[in-house]
Amino acid sequence: MHLFAGSSHPALAASIAKELGIALGKVDLKEFSCGERYIRFQQSVRGKSVYIVQTAAPNINEHLMELLLMCQAAKLSFAKSVHAVLPNFPYARQDRVAHWREPISAKLVAHLLEESGADHVMTLNLHSPQIQGFFSIPADALDSGRIFADYFRKKKLKDILVIAPDIGSAKYTKIFADMMGADIAILHKSRPEHHKAEILDVVGEVQGKTCIIYDDMIDTAGTLLTAKQALIERGAKKDVYAAATHAIFSGPAIERLTAAGFKEVIVTDSMPVRKNAFPGLTVLSVAPLIAEVIQHIEHDESVTEIYEKKRK
Repeated sequence: MHLFAGSSHPALAASIAKELGIALGKVDLKEFSCGERYIRFQQSVRGKSVYIVQTAAPNINEHLMELLLMCQAAKLSFAKSVHAVLPNFPYARQDRVAHWREPISAKLVAHLLEESGADHVMTLNLHSPQIQGFFSIPADALDSGRIFADYFRKKKLKDILVIAPDIGSAKYTKIFADMMGADIAILHKSRPEHHKAEILDVVGEVQGKTCIIYDDMIDTAGTLLTAKQALIERGAKKDVYAAATHAIFSGPAIERLTAAGFKEVIVTDSMPVRKNAFPGLTVLSVAPLIAEVIQHIEHDESVTEIYEKKRK
């Protein structure tokens, strides 16, 4: 087995390698003056399982192209299998034709990965679970919920209520709430335009509850701020928590979260994030989970057993 880091998140790749007890593979990554990407593995991958860690970070298009080149280079170099590890899947929110004449970008990314030579894709908390159906190769959509559940259980909070930010997220929010032994409430949200959310109603009793808003990502943080205000207005305790797998933090997100006054915002390192970006930010590592899944794959063991073991 060889594990290689793309240029998007080498720190995460190093953490995964440390969990596995192996050294990161050597690869030459660079950009020509004309803007084209270049990659070359600096060690043999013939007959080996190759894992490539590349997440959807701010330079998303460059990183995606680099990943495709790495997958093809591994396949052309006679790797036994090529595993694309994308903690944050690129274009995950563009999973359907929402308006006329739009592409289904997430489906195109899936096809590109297959064409590049990937035999297997591993990702975390897809924005839409149906993206797995865009692949004709195995695709593991891992759930980081247990990481958050372990963290919150140690805090021993009282009167917990887990908040789904919209109806579409209710299913995975319920799974997380069950891990916590808590009930859920659902926000009825509308989006009059991109990056703007309006809370129309809250389905569930939030009076006197310690609320945890649970989502797959935080982008501009507009939904979070609107949700927090709606909960406080309906009698929730003022100490509101937010938890999300992917800390995109684009545009005004940092400024908004700094001023928002959340008790704590908990995210993972599925993409690069400064741990001191604003007060109250906590970053949990997904490296142990990804490493454990890789070990199960390498030993031909069930990945499902990981989750069943943690739920007992």
